[in-house]
Amino acid sequence: MNKKVIVPLILGAATLLALYLTGQIGQQEQEAAQVYGNVDIREATLSFRVAGRLAEVNVDEGARIKAGDLLATLDQEPLLNALHSAEANVAALQARNAMLHQGYRQEEQQQARSQVAAAQAALTEAERQLVRLRALKTSGATTQTALDSALSRRDQAAAQLKVAQAESQKMHSGFRAQELAESDANLAQALAALASARLALTDARLKAPSDGIILTRAVEPGEMVQSGTPAFTLSLTTPVWVRAYVAEPQLGQFPAGQKVTLWSDSRPDQPYHGVVGFVSPNAEFTPKPVETRDLRTSLVYRIRVVVEDADARLRQGMPITVRVAP
Repeated sequence: MNKKVIVPLILGAATLLALYLTGQIGQQEQEAAQVYGNVDIREATLSFRVAGRLAEVNVDEGARIKAGDLLATLDQEPLLNALHSAEANVAALQARNAMLHQGYRQEEQQQARSQVAAAQAALTEAERQLVRLRALKTSGATTQTALDSALSRRDQAAAQLKVAQAESQKMHSGFRAQELAESDANLAQALAALASARLALTDARLKAPSDGIILTRAVEPGEMVQSGTPAFTLSLTTPVWVRAYVAEPQLGQFPAGQKVTLWSDSRPDQPYHGVVGFVSPNAEFTPKPVETRDLRTSLVYRIRVVVEDADARLRQGMPITVRVAP
């Protein structure tokens, strides 16, 4: 064969081989820079923290809600009664506690001193009468019965004086430290009960913790609801996360903060964009729904990608291909 013909053929074959190898390398690099996962399923079970009769339900399955939206309300009348009772109890204990800490009034202390003076005067008179009757008894001018009565009146007057003096001392010293501590503890307990009553009234209104879609509704108006009984299942729509799995040789391509593109069958011509927010420090086996059997038996590292431009077409559980952004 003519050398002029052979040389171009060889050059052409070499060019084709180079292009093929370049394409294979590029394809391998592209495959190495992509992983597979799913849109993370994020759900929250919502329930009341207090028991009661369900008064109204404001949403149904499929409703799109915003954080803070009122979903359902319990009958508030029993909770209001409990709140008013707690408020009255706190008011009474606050008044008593203030009285104990302020001590007795000046008028009460003056009255106690007056009672001591009156008791002292009564004792003095009783002793004077006793001395007089003793003298009369010596001369036979009175009876033993009269003398015994005078002695009894003297003893009673002495006892009344001791009681009046003790009461006056109590008025002057104020209440004991133990009494003040008991009053403070009773007031603190009442305030805690009042806070619980207010919280229970607030908990009678079930509000959405975040944006989302109501998946299930398990309650109807009029039925009795127990604390913690599931009332709604909320699918959280923001933020949208993609859970993907990276083999050890690819870890360096998907560090935290790495920009990525996300490809789905619902929008095959236009990718979503995101950033790697978390890389698991622990290896695990890839979940079965993600990829082929070979990949499922390989140890991988879980990553979480935060989608920056998610829309309604990106549904939870949807398969996603994650590629390093160019």
